[in-house]
Amino acid sequence: MSTKHVAIHFAFLAPCIWGTTYFVTTEFLPPDRPLLAAVVRALPAGLILISGQKLPSISWLLRLFVLGSLNIGLFFVLLFVAAYRLPGGLVALVGSFQPLIVILLSFFLLTRSVTRKQLIAAVVGGIGVVLLISLPDKPLDTLGVIAALLATTSMASGLVLTKKWGRPSDMKLITFTGWQLFCGGIIILPIQIIFESFPHSISMINLAGYFYLAIPGSLLAYFAWFAGVEANSPVAMSLLGFISPIVALLLGFVFLSQGLSAAQVVGAVLIFSAILGAQEKIRFMHRSKSPLHNSL
Repeated sequence: MSTKHVAIHFAFLAPCIWGTTYFVTTEFLPPDRPLLAAVVRALPAGLILISGQKLPSISWLLRLFVLGSLNIGLFFVLLFVAAYRLPGGLVALVGSFQPLIVILLSFFLLTRSVTRKQLIAAVVGGIGVVLLISLPDKPLDTLGVIAALLATTSMASGLVLTKKWGRPSDMKLITFTGWQLFCGGIIILPIQIIFESFPHSISMINLAGYFYLAIPGSLLAYFAWFAGVEANSPVAMSLLGFISPIVALLLGFVFLSQGLSAAQVVGAVLIFSAILGAQEKIRFMHRSKSPLHNSL
C-alpha cells in the first residue's frame, strides 16, 4: 500500500492522537501557558513541511489563512484555554456537538441533505460521550465553557470549508497541511507574545511534551486528517472525533489510576456504534480506490 493510501486508510489515527492532548497538556507542559503550547504545536511543524516550497497564489494564501485559523490557530488557542480551565471530560462533552454543527454547515455550504442516519449517529455518539465522562461537582469555569464551545465551532467550520475549497491542484497534501499549520501558528504568535509571558524555566519533561504535540500531535495527525477529509464527507470525519474521548479515558485508566464504570463501557460501545452506523463507509475501512492524486 502506498503512503497516500496509508494516510487515507488510517485517518482515524488523527483523533486517536488528539485524544492524548489533555493528558500531555496537564502532565507534561508548564501550567497556565495555553498560547505558548498552541504556538509550539503549530508553527514548528508548519515550517518543517513548507520548507523549500513555493508560495501559493494570493487568493489561495488568503484561503489558507482562513483554513489555518479555523483548523489550527483559533482552534488551538481555544482548546488549550479550555483544557487548562475545565476537566478533560467536559471538554470532550462540548466537542461531541461537532457532528451536529458539521451537518448543519454541510447543508448550507455544501448543499448536502441531512439524512436520518447522520442525525441518529451524531445523537447516539453524543449520548455515548455523556456516559463516558464524569461531570464535575464544582461550579464550571465560564470562560472555559465558552472557549470549548468556540473551539468546537471553529474546527467544524474548518472541516466543512476544507472540503468545500479542497487544495490547489499543484500543491501536495503534505504541503497543504504545512501551510495550514504555518498560517495558524503565525496567527497565534503575536497574541502569545503580547498576552502571555514565557515560563521561568522549561524542564526536559516540558520539552518532551512540546515535541509530542508538534510532531505526532500536529504534523502526523493533521496530514492523516486532511487525507481523510479529501476521501470522505465532513460528517463521516466529524464522527471520528468521538474516538478522542475514548483515548482520553483509556489514558486516565492506565496512567492516572482512574477506574472504568459500567456506564463508561456502555458509552464507548455507543460511540463505536455511532461511527460504524453512519450513512457512508469511511474509506479507511475498505480498499476502495482513492480519489487523491499527487498527495506526496
